[in-house]
Amino acid sequence: MAMLQTGLQEIETAEELKNVINEYENVMVCCGRMGPMCIPVYEAMEELEEERENVKFFTMAFDSPESDIIKGDPACAGFMGLPFTMYYKNGKTAHATSSIQSMDQIKTVLDEKFGK
Repeated sequence: MAMLQTGLQEIETAEELKNVINEYENVMVCCGRMGPMCIPVYEAMEELEEERENVKFFTMAFDSPESDIIKGDPACAGFMGLPFTMYYKNGKTAHATSSIQSMDQIKTVLDEKFGK
């Protein structure tokens, strides 16, 4: 049962996250809530999903115990604001951001980590 009401696929378990990052070369996962810092990131991801065929976009509910796999990632150490956004390349953490991100900020990370 999806907890986040977005147009993106939602990852519900840590096992599912592991499978996704191992199955796809480039993955962006936004771990958050339905709140003012997260919704703009989800909206940007929904828009980018249509133009970035080389990237798979997913959400994960921050309040699920299953999201500890993201919250406990060393790349997220010291993060204070939601969402925690993870970028995975070839099954490994490539980058992480916290708090609201603009479309331009997201595109910059996608270009740098995954190419255009």
